[in-house]
Amino acid sequence: RTRVTAVKGRCLNLLTNGPFCFRRVNRDCLIIITQQSRFVNTFFHFFENIFSGCFFLIIKPDCVLGLATGDTPIGMYNELVAKYEAGEIDFSAVRSINLDEYYPISPDNDQSYRYFMNKHLFDRVNIDKANTRVPDGTAENVREFCSAYEAHLDALGGTDVQVLGIGRNGHIGFNEPADEFTAGTYKVKLTDSTIEANKIYFDHEEDVPRYAITMGVESIINAKEIILIAEGKAKAQAIHDMIKGEISPSCPASILQKHDNVHIFIDKDAASLL
Repeated sequence: RTRVTAVKGRCLNLLTNGPFCFRRVNRDCLIIITQQSRFVNTFFHFFENIFSGCFFLIIKPDCVLGLATGDTPIGMYNELVAKYEAGEIDFSAVRSINLDEYYPISPDNDQSYRYFMNKHLFDRVNIDKANTRVPDGTAENVREFCSAYEAHLDALGGTDVQVLGIGRNGHIGFNEPADEFTAGTYKVKLTDSTIEANKIYFDHEEDVPRYAITMGVESIINAKEIILIAEGKAKAQAIHDMIKGEISPSCPASILQKHDNVHIFIDKDAASLL
């Protein structure tokens, strides 16, 4: 296994956008820490041609983007839309596939991830929605659906770049802490901590779905490049365990230590335990 130890980085002042601290964890993993609490737009401006989906959109117009939802990537999607509107990138040949979706939930529910993706990206650019995939929260035969979703991912050749967040308990996608790492797409029962974290998006806690459909850990780490974004002190322990802890399914994100092309973008609060 790759030994992962954080080393003291150097701080750079990039124009007027605040200092970034670069920490080279090993030859395969770079951590970028910013003093700003809302930093996603800022890092996109400076790193788009190195790490971001913009890079793949430019050199590979038919790239496969692995997409995530939640508050953190909204700034990234806004920046992609801005570059599309400026004529810098084109989504017409892009294929996308999302990590996960609540189950059960209808796609027109304003808390579904299909609704989220339409609102924050798909309806704002020239992507062909026939080329987008989000797990179906209404699937009647979930096992069959999961097999088909995984087969579609394989047919795409995996993702060129996979965007990830991280849960407070170290989950990626909806892969919750478990006794073993998961493989392909499957239905998962959400933990109490995940339900607690997500209840803010629903009118009542009982409205939060208790299950989800998610890509498995193996499907995620087969991406050619992974970008993980996190912010806030609530994510600090998960970030610590992901980077400095043992590789263990008790912290699903720790599997990223085995990937050879990971970039982690976090704010100073999320980095506070490193």
